[in-house]
Amino acid sequence: MALQSLTNAPTDFDFVIGDWHVTHRRLKERLANCTEWVEFDGEMSTRAVLGGFGNIEDNLLKFPEGEFRAVALRSYDASKGTWSIWWLDGRFPDRVDVPVVGRFENGVGTFFANDMFGDMPIVIRFIWSKTNADHLRWEQAFSADGGASWETNWTMDFRRRA
Repeated sequence: MALQSLTNAPTDFDFVIGDWHVTHRRLKERLANCTEWVEFDGEMSTRAVLGGFGNIEDNLLKFPEGEFRAVALRSYDASKGTWSIWWLDGRFPDRVDVPVVGRFENGVGTFFANDMFGDMPIVIRFIWSKTNADHLRWEQAFSADGGASWETNWTMDFRRRA
């Protein structure tokens, strides 16, 4: 197994490094033909780790029913040119979600994972994009038909904090 060079760290996720105010929009119910969105605020801080071959994102989510913390951990596989993203939700401290895996093309990162939603097998898709240096967007979508159709069920708009 080849070792990753400690130089030439990937720059794909450099745009998320820093401190952000987050506006969340989440469907009230997923995969239920729901059109009602719930909006709430949050905060996110991201720092590079692994010499730039990863980063860790600390989140404060201010759900209407109460606040909680979560962490996203990202790591880069230089041999495959892909990123993996894991999610640890403070409400479920003994469970790390299945990682979504993908890459950036033309400045947009697209990541996928096979998972379960209740008893239903789904495909999860994350899309990361940058509007400008002070505004980012993330969205999550589920597909119950193997990726033929998608339901976007959560979006986050990030504004850089001073």
